[in-house]
Amino acid sequence: MNKPDTTQTNPAVKPVLIVLTSHGVKGASGEPTGFYLGEATHPMAVLEAAGIPVELASIQGGEPPVDGLDLDDAVNRRYWEDPAFRERLRQTPRLDEVEATRYSAILFAGGHGAVWDFPDSPAVQRQTRAFWEQGGVVAAVCHGPAALVNVKLADGSWLVAGRHLAAFTDDEERAVKLEHVVPFLLASTLVERGAIHHAAANWTPSVQVDGRLVTGQNPQSAHGVGLALRDLLLKTAR
Repeated sequence: MNKPDTTQTNPAVKPVLIVLTSHGVKGASGEPTGFYLGEATHPMAVLEAAGIPVELASIQGGEPPVDGLDLDDAVNRRYWEDPAFRERLRQTPRLDEVEATRYSAILFAGGHGAVWDFPDSPAVQRQTRAFWEQGGVVAAVCHGPAALVNVKLADGSWLVAGRHLAAFTDDEERAVKLEHVVPFLLASTLVERGAIHHAAANWTPSVQVDGRLVTGQNPQSAHGVGLALRDLLLKTAR
């Protein structure tokens, strides 16, 4: 059965909003990129299986560019071959049109495109602050934590300052030979903002949960981020 089962929703948990990059080119290299499919589908599968609704948004709205289109991955294939999911992708709302109070959590999926359009997006900064300050959960995986680089709270402090997190590491960026292509090294920049960054070995799953902040290091961490986010939301709903 290709269609994800979302019929049994949990009325105690508001939907989770997954945000996707709209940036489709790796800088001066000209190589295509976008959001990494598995970093959206794997958390979605975990959340929807638990009855937690998931909605999508992107920076510019409409259909975001996709990267990591690995259809040998059964979860990716299940969603990609689902016409309803593909239609949702084609019609994502702009992040700046979203009302934060409708949601329990915001999750920033990665893909290299995120390091170009997430950090300086006014919508990302405003919505992330709104989710955090209304008591919601903020989550991100791989390059998704680029969304957190420039987020300040109402008191002027960096959201990530003093908080434990995981993100695509500088070593992983060097391993894919893009350290001179990306506009900044993500992990190092988060540390400059005061984050306590935990780096696992390249391409191994690593998830950090610090209160209402849930982060994962790489694509291999996407399922774990979904699990941690699910558990946090269900615990809060009790």
